[in-house]
Amino acid sequence: MKKLIVAMFGYVLLALLIAVPAQAARIVDTDTVTQAMSHGAILWDIREADAYNKGHIPGAVNLGTRVCSQLRTPVSWDYIPVERITSRLGAWGIDPAKEIIAYADKGSACRYFILVSLELVGAKNVHVYHGGIDDWKAAGRPFATAATTLPPITLDLHVQPGIVVSTDQVRDSLTRRDVQILDVRTPNEFVGLDVRALRGGHVPHAVNIPYEQNWVDPESLIKVAKKQVTNNDGFALLTPAQLKQVYAKLDPNLETIVYCQSSPRASVTATVLKDLGFRDVRVYDSSWVGYGNRVDLPAENETFFDMFALTNRIGTMQQRIDVLEKQLGELKTEKK
Repeated sequence: MKKLIVAMFGYVLLALLIAVPAQAARIVDTDTVTQAMSHGAILWDIREADAYNKGHIPGAVNLGTRVCSQLRTPVSWDYIPVERITSRLGAWGIDPAKEIIAYADKGSACRYFILVSLELVGAKNVHVYHGGIDDWKAAGRPFATAATTLPPITLDLHVQPGIVVSTDQVRDSLTRRDVQILDVRTPNEFVGLDVRALRGGHVPHAVNIPYEQNWVDPESLIKVAKKQVTNNDGFALLTPAQLKQVYAKLDPNLETIVYCQSSPRASVTATVLKDLGFRDVRVYDSSWVGYGNRVDLPAENETFFDMFALTNRIGTMQQRIDVLEKQLGELKTEKK
């Protein structure tokens, strides 16, 4: 009888495990977006308003210019208080309790920051359409130009633990053996040659894997800026098998803290790692802006911002502006 009870318990437990759905992928494709549209998911177009007005996925909402910056405090780039996040999401009609898919251009990091932000206030079913408007167009799917708006709603949101970490938490993790730190900035930022805070360098013991390594072509940003390519195909993500090789030096069972300059790039890699099965991934919210400006914290490859050189460059630029203004004034005088 005892063996029978144990066996029955085992079958019941197995059935329960099968019945519990696996965590849906955070990064989704065109077909998944189409299916989500059929059951009323919120599509959030993160692009600038001008791009949205020229054509977007039917039913997608757009909240205007620089939406990612509206959830952050200027200069420090920390999140605004949760009460203000709640107020803004409510005014926009964005309900974190619903399924939400954020998209933009294929190379955008902002929609990943939006995903992390929504998870921070409790969203459980939020995704990024990585291919975005580029893949939607390539698939021949329909476009809309008429804007969609959502009615304002009342929300009661709270910060969820385990999504982001603070500067003090990063400092405290430096002596822990169960934490690994991933720096996804460029190699020049990592070694202190490209200084974007009071100090350059990196958090001690951090591993550097630039977030561009997630793409089929890590040089895509440079090529697009130089107009060496005519499309965004290079921004496509590598396959899961290829991505696992990119992060093979990391332990998926350790807590992983990901940072960049101010967290959007870190949000991309953090989302990739979660979809690869990493157990505990957290984004360092203020990233190097927060760490590099704290001179009391240890740093490797430490360098300092050259204020004298900056002052000289500003002086030179001002001289050129003065010359141009003088020449412009002379031209106006001659025309009279």
